[in-house]
Amino acid sequence: MKRLRRWGWTAVAVAMVAALALFAVVQPGVSPRPSTPPAADAQRLRDDVKRLSVDFYPRSYDQPEQLDRVAAWLRGEFERAGARVSEQPVVVEGQTYRNVIARFGPEQGPLRVIGAHYDSFADTGLDSGDERGYSPRTHTPGADDNASGVAGLLELARMLGRAKPQHPLELVAYTLEEPPHFRSEHMGSAWHARALHAQGREVEYMLSLEMIGRFSDRRGSQRYPLPGMYRLYSDRGDFVAVVGRLGDFGLTRRIKATMAGATPLPVHSINAPPLLVQGVDFSDHLSYWREGYPALMIGDTAFLRSPRYHQAGDTYDTLDYPRMAQVVQGVYAVATAP
Repeated sequence: MKRLRRWGWTAVAVAMVAALALFAVVQPGVSPRPSTPPAADAQRLRDDVKRLSVDFYPRSYDQPEQLDRVAAWLRGEFERAGARVSEQPVVVEGQTYRNVIARFGPEQGPLRVIGAHYDSFADTGLDSGDERGYSPRTHTPGADDNASGVAGLLELARMLGRAKPQHPLELVAYTLEEPPHFRSEHMGSAWHARALHAQGREVEYMLSLEMIGRFSDRRGSQRYPLPGMYRLYSDRGDFVAVVGRLGDFGLTRRIKATMAGATPLPVHSINAPPLLVQGVDFSDHLSYWREGYPALMIGDTAFLRSPRYHQAGDTYDTLDYPRMAQVVQGVYAVATAP
């Protein structure tokens, strides 16, 4: 009898730990906070993704002159949106690259940062088969990764330019997120985060827009880094994900509730240790964690959903712009929330 009781209490303890883990990781029971943000322009999102992935191809670290042209274009678009625009030099191995920063709202107060990287992936170790030294075989068009995030950033700037944000906001287009500088101190986001820290600037949160354009209603279109995770979420790639570390639990719930209340698009979230769940720290938000700032990633789960990740097939005509527009509306609701 004592042994049975012991097993009974063990089962209860295991169930309680499992429930707490589920609550911490999946964020169940978050009630949407209804709002009515203005509509994002799906056609303009498509036009901007096409411009970045076709007209500015390739956008990789080994093409600094092309990245300069992208930065100049981004600056012009931010200025036309009504932002206060500046550039931050990013000097790596003797080459100068640029972050482009668009400011809205008051100058003083806790800062809200929303960013996306404008460079794209290149495998310079392969033979491109082209006398120019690049081709889609080695240098991806980078439509979803990450022209989609940058197009979302531009559309967000246009929407904010028509509003009067009550909080200080910086929209930052980062350089050098992709290899060989991925996860290193050379990333454009690392330069921006370090500068904020050196200034002693208080940051309310940072959001990284990392691939926001790929969606699918097909069963089995969504994969996960651990077996059985689909049972906690969905096996369809029909949602946007809010991704963070365990320490940003409360922020994740707040962002998730605001985005879920802004559009019909499903919003799922996860808070987990990067060592346990692959991909949790795979973007520019990592740079802000390293400086002690709260930060989250907003995205379509990248390689866990897209078979075109870092491939020649990552082209502008494969993305879902109506749902991408809903992601932007959700982020706008977060950016302008009280």
